[in-house]
Amino acid sequence: MAINLQKGQRINLEKEGGAKLQRFCVGCNWGAITAPGFLGMGKKTVDVDLDLSCVMFDAAGKLRDHLYSPLYRKDFLSQYGLSPGKLDSQDGALHHTGDDRSGDTDGDDGLDNEIITVDLKRVNPDVKQIFFFLNNCGGEDFSQIPYASIRMFEGTPDRVEKVFAAYNISADAAYQGKTALVMGEIYLHNGEWKFNAIGDAYPHPNLGVTIQLISKQYIRR
Repeated sequence: MAINLQKGQRINLEKEGGAKLQRFCVGCNWGAITAPGFLGMGKKTVDVDLDLSCVMFDAAGKLRDHLYSPLYRKDFLSQYGLSPGKLDSQDGALHHTGDDRSGDTDGDDGLDNEIITVDLKRVNPDVKQIFFFLNNCGGEDFSQIPYASIRMFEGTPDRVEKVFAAYNISADAAYQGKTALVMGEIYLHNGEWKFNAIGDAYPHPNLGVTIQLISKQYIRR
């Protein structure tokens, strides 16, 4: 049975029977917004462009690697000292399926819009923390999005074999004005990988500010 994650919950990456969860996917699914049409007649669909990203840090808190959309402008990223976006980690342990710029426009199809695959056996030994986070690149905030969920599952981006853990973000007034979400981290503790469901939302205007906050507030030293 899948674990329904709560904010701040820490779990061991251990499957039923005691085997370690080594290869899995982290996926995010969200819906486009339905709004009244012109002069209140009918309805229109407003695309929602969320970006699922991750950053990797070593024991000293140094940013070692990243996965975020290659569509981010290099001149924007350089303002925050960030390298161009890419879809594969240097060690080949993580892969991003690419940028979805609309969300589900015909209702929840049960599939994830953006996915990062993880193979913990291939992670660079210098990497001790991996953070997963969302940024909303549009004008709306999370309280306006009809649904959004994050889950960890065994399988491939095209086939879900077994959901290990899930974290739901429903449209809620508490998310008003919030456009960034630090979802969680995978961290190495006493030689074992564990997961911490952070679930903190912020009014960050962009990915660069979110990464700066992660490096200042969430690094284990």
